[in-house]
Amino acid sequence: MADTQLEPKDLSWLDKGVLGIEWSDGHHGVYPVRHLRLHCPCAACVDEWTGVRRLNNDDVPLLIMLQDIESVGRYALQFKWSDGHDTGIYSYKLLRGLCQCDLCQPVKVAEPKSRRLM
Repeated sequence: MADTQLEPKDLSWLDKGVLGIEWSDGHHGVYPVRHLRLHCPCAACVDEWTGVRRLNNDDVPLLIMLQDIESVGRYALQFKWSDGHDTGIYSYKLLRGLCQCDLCQPVKVAEPKSRRLM
């Protein structure tokens, strides 16, 4: 049996601040943009050696916006954020794991709110 590569087929806005990704296996992923920003995998946000998250939730504005999306080969997406951050490369595997749909996350974990509005 051939191992098929999981890829996004389509991206769309589901709601204000909520990105939708339709995956090649038919799954419809739900991604609040602040959740994506808080889980940036770059070396500035996650220690390369320990894997400990460096990014403080209070450092991400409550009203963060996604300004641009670029493909990175056939394995990842790179986002440009309204706070100027743009170094995170989100592999498709990571993105699929960050899905917040009711199937993937039946019990939602409340993310700490930021006091910083913008």
